[in-house]
This record gives sequence, structure tokens and C-alpha cells, in this order.
Amino acid sequence: MSVSMQSQPDIVIIGSGVGGATVAAGLAASGAEILILEAGVHIEDRPENRDQRAIFQRGHFRPKEIWYEAGGAGFNPGNYYNVGGNSKFYGAVLTRYRREDFEEMQHLEGVSPAWPFPYEELEPWYARAEQLYQVRGTLGEDPTEPAHSNSYAYNPVPDEPAVAKVRQRLREIGLHPYSLPLGIDIDRWLAKAKTPWDAHPNSFDGKMDAETAALTTALEYPNVRLQIGSRVTRLKTVPDGKTIETVFYVKDGVERSISPRLVILSAGAVQSAALLLRSADDRNPRGLANRSDQVGRNFMNHNSSAVIAFSPWYRNDSIYQKTFGLNDFYLSDGEGGPPLGNIQLLGRVSGAILKANMPSVPEWLLHQVSGRAIDFYAMSEDLPSPESRVMVDGDRIVLKWVRTNWQAHLNLVAKVKAVLRRAGFPVVLARAFDKRTPSHQCGTVRIGNDPGMAPLDIYCRAFDHPNLFVVDASFLPTSAAVNPALTVAAQALRVADHIVREDLRS
Repeated sequence: MSVSMQSQPDIVIIGSGVGGATVAAGLAASGAEILILEAGVHIEDRPENRDQRAIFQRGHFRPKEIWYEAGGAGFNPGNYYNVGGNSKFYGAVLTRYRREDFEEMQHLEGVSPAWPFPYEELEPWYARAEQLYQVRGTLGEDPTEPAHSNSYAYNPVPDEPAVAKVRQRLREIGLHPYSLPLGIDIDRWLAKAKTPWDAHPNSFDGKMDAETAALTTALEYPNVRLQIGSRVTRLKTVPDGKTIETVFYVKDGVERSISPRLVILSAGAVQSAALLLRSADDRNPRGLANRSDQVGRNFMNHNSSAVIAFSPWYRNDSIYQKTFGLNDFYLSDGEGGPPLGNIQLLGRVSGAILKANMPSVPEWLLHQVSGRAIDFYAMSEDLPSPESRVMVDGDRIVLKWVRTNWQAHLNLVAKVKAVLRRAGFPVVLARAFDKRTPSHQCGTVRIGNDPGMAPLDIYCRAFDHPNLFVVDASFLPTSAAVNPALTVAAQALRVADHIVREDLRS
């Protein structure tokens, strides 16, 4: 019998991003009393949400947080803390990992290890996640597309004429552009303002993010409650060091505590690892869930670059642009060599956005340039490495990101440039994203079958603590080379079903 919500809930979920919100949606119908603790607040419906100078030039929404490199230098990481997490700003690309991503894959600079289960195991929950996030898409365009048990419920977001022209050119030179699976109601989005959605915050404007799709579904149930402005600081176990007994958090400057039956940690790949490390005690001196010494290790962040193709004979009058991608170099380099990665359109890059990186150039001139250009995002897999890790030094987060597979990414960018030149763009420029841009951080509390090598089992339960789950991008054993949000959501629904079956019926 559950304790009333006013005293102690059955389940506390820490974080309301894609992992936390989706697992809440999967658990809501169980009747369990669920409390979601979110450090941030709601994104309000304000003019700055669609003001590109505010977003990109003034950094209006960028948190004033500082992390540190292993050598001691500080940097602003650009992670967001609000209801819905980073998904409030995401590009809404909801792609399944390829079937091959679940298997061991040889890359130019190492091996991407196999998952502890195959694609087919997760497929039913991929289908459910696509329904929950109302994904728009179509099957049959992408040769790397894995098997689907269902078709998309909504047609793909249409290409604007200038974008359709480039898709056709790429098709004519033998490539296979495919419609990106997108969680966006484009009519609702454009009704508010004619801007892209990528990197623009969403306040129930038509983007299907963790708040608008999953959390809203969960909160329809009276047994689910969201508490904002509540930053979790540590977890405490019972004296034997096993069961998590207490969750400590700060709200309104006051430390409070709560003692649920189950704890689901969904604070993000960096913050979840940091919280476990900060919660070290006499029984768990290296941190919670860390018998394997793998918590914080295997940090991955996609190798990624913006690629902008310019032609004086091309006119780009599109608004949102982000509708198709290419996987022709995903499973190989196209010539029998190792995989390179994914290519997809960026949201439309305007003169105001370019100005953020080129402050000395007049914005009117940058607007003229952007009107003759089309913008792509090249993304390659970062391989797991135990030396790439999140650490803590008191309250400080220390990030030691050891890039892997970088040459493969450079090769991908070279392929993209060559392809775009063949498609009629004589000038193609690229700029890599660095650690200040959170390009799909993952892998710090990974799943596996061996407690000596992984903190979590295949249902994201900590091997060391039977009532602790970690359900966010931390659990990913590999980064693949596609956007991870749908994979996180699918696993969250799978974990929720497992909890209902194994923990709430006992």
C-alpha cells in the first residue's frame, strides 16, 4: 500500500528531461505515487523565445554554469536546466539507432562495442515512443532504416521549395536523402512565429519535447506530481550501503529530504554521474553504483560540425529548413571502408545566428550570405573510453573529454564538402563544435551484463542498489551517430514496464 503523496511517494524521479519525463509517462497508469523533482523551472512564453539575437548573440537562455577541465580551466558547458531539460531546445529529430548500432562495429580508430541486447529487443518500445512523441516521418527512403513494426502516424514535415531543390540534386548524383523523423507540428510552430525550431526554446508551440509530449501525458494522472526548483544534492543509503534510503534536495534555499521506495535518476549524463560520485559513503567510497569504477567513465559527445554550402546562383528563402538527412556514409565510407556518420540539415541559419560567431561582420552582410547558403550538420560516433570521464571536486564538475574517432569525422566532413560541390555549391565551409556545445552527451553510467564492467543491468537498475535506476542518456553503451533522444525514450518506456512488472506488483 502506497504512502500518501504528502508524506513519502512510492517513486521519486530526479529530472524531467526525455528520460525522466518518459519513464514517468510509462509509470503513470500504475497508480504508484510519483514525485518528479526538477532543478529548473518552466520556460515561459516570452518574446525572447523566438528572438535570434537574444538566443544566439546575447545567450539569454544559456545557464551561467561553470565546469572545469582536468587541468583546472573553467568553461561554460551550455547545458539547460528547466522543465523538459535540453529537449526544450533540441532539433526534435527522433531517429532510431540502426540495427547495426546494437552490434559490435569496427571504426577507423577503434571498436564500438555491442549492446547487451539486440535492436529487436527495443523495437516495440521504439514504436511506442514514436507514438508518444507524435513523430512525423516516412519509411522506405533510407537504406539503413531498421525494421519497423509500425508506420509513422503522421506524414513527414514537408520540404520548403529551396530545400526540395537540394534534395533533388543530391538524389540525382546517386545519394539517398531521407525525410528526418521529426517531433514537430509545423503548422502550430509557424503560427507563433516564422522561425526554425532547432535551438529555439519551446513553450507549447508545437515541438514535441519531454515536457509537451511525455510529461504532459504523465501529469494527466492524479498520482503524478512535478515539483520545480528542487535541486537534488545527494543520495543516502541504509547502513549496509545497498538500498537508497533518502533523497536530499534544496528548494527555496532550504535542504529537504524524502524517502521513496524507488529512485529513478534522470538528471543527464553529466549530472547523474556527478550525483552518484558525490553520494559516496563508507560502504560506497567511490560513489554509489560504482563497484565497477565505471560511473563517470566512457563519457561520449558526438563528433560534430556545422557545414555551410554557398552558391551565388542559389536562393534559400526557407524558414525552418531541417527536413532531410543522408546516411549514405553511415555504415561505411561509401567505398568499402569504415563507417563515417550521419548528415542532416541544420535549422535555418540566419544572419543573426551567424553574427554570434562573427561579431565583427555586419549582420546585413551575413544575411546576404545566408540567403545564398544551405546548412548541414555532420555527426560521427564518439567511441567509449574509460579515460573520457566526468569527475567531481567538491561542488565542481570536472570533465575530461577524450575525443575518439576524430579522423573519421574529418573524413565525413570531407565527403560532405565533396558531395555539396557536386550538387552545385562551389564554396563549402565547416566549423567543428567543441565541449561548450552539448552534442548528445551520454555513456557515463552504462548498461551491461557484467557488474564488474557496467554500473547498470539491462533495465537500468543499479547492480549495487536494488531500488535505484538511472534512466537518461547516461545508460547508453554507445553513442552511435544519430540523435539519441528516441533511443532514450524507448528504453525509458521499456524500463517503466519492467518496474511495473517486477517492483510495483511485489
